[in-house]
Amino acid sequence: MKSISPPHLKQNRLKQLRAFCNTAQTQSVSEAAERLFLSQPTVSLQIQALEREFATTLFERRGPRIRLTPEGTILYKLAQPLVEGVDGLRAAFLAQCGNLESGELNLAAGESTILYILPEYIREFNRRYPKIRLKLHNVTGRDGMSMLRADEADFAVGSMLEVPDDTIYQPVIDYKTVLITPLDHPLAKLGKVTLHDISPYGLILPPRHLSTWGMVDLVFKQHNADYKVTLEAGGWEVIKTYVELGMGVSIVSDLCLAGSEKLARIPVDQYFPDRRYGIVLRKGKFLSPQAKRFIEVIDADFFKEKGPDKKSVTIM
Repeated sequence: MKSISPPHLKQNRLKQLRAFCNTAQTQSVSEAAERLFLSQPTVSLQIQALEREFATTLFERRGPRIRLTPEGTILYKLAQPLVEGVDGLRAAFLAQCGNLESGELNLAAGESTILYILPEYIREFNRRYPKIRLKLHNVTGRDGMSMLRADEADFAVGSMLEVPDDTIYQPVIDYKTVLITPLDHPLAKLGKVTLHDISPYGLILPPRHLSTWGMVDLVFKQHNADYKVTLEAGGWEVIKTYVELGMGVSIVSDLCLAGSEKLARIPVDQYFPDRRYGIVLRKGKFLSPQAKRFIEVIDADFFKEKGPDKKSVTIM
């Protein structure tokens, strides 16, 4: 006869899996304990209980952090959707009943996305669901991916040139790439420029580790054109200000141009592809009702598409 676990053991199993998943995300027993409002020994005991039950080691220590073993990775992939599903059960139930009145949504995005793309969507989301707490995390693309993988953000909105295997990326909006110069700059008089026309003039670009620099470097090399960077500055607003001051020229996405700037705008889309911005998710991520509703505000057709990547999104 098949044995049935007593109810208290099932309750303990959920606590153990919750402790295990939070430890996997933070790579720290102490940080997982803080998240769960438990003591560190309690979290350690819950993980040890799982290791005894499955007769395996779930974590290995590497320096100050711990990492999942291969067996731990398998269990995490199985357990995380279950834990998220149970923890989000009430919100999901209320959403199914048409009563999405509470909860929290964590969204990761870069500064340009927060400034120029998201405001209209956030305004509409707040109008529809005024009681949902929305947390905007202003992060670089690299840090945003780390937040997604640690389940510290429900999803991200941004631009991706390369999509990792564990990620779903759905572009939503396209913007042209333009050269901006001071109004009295020699290039402003040309109307149409080549990369070799730009070469003698210093560029103002975002930091080297961001995608814009890599795109500029690739395009100039493909066309055997030289370029020089005279100023490295973070944020399109900063870059526009220094271009207006005559400190250099820059290549930007036209999403950051309101039309009131004292700048010449010269198309360079014959060299640079449109800059695409969209929704970024971790594959297998359990999407909370709050996250689903915000994504629907951005892209009403997101959940209607039936590509293989879409099927890998865990939704309810």
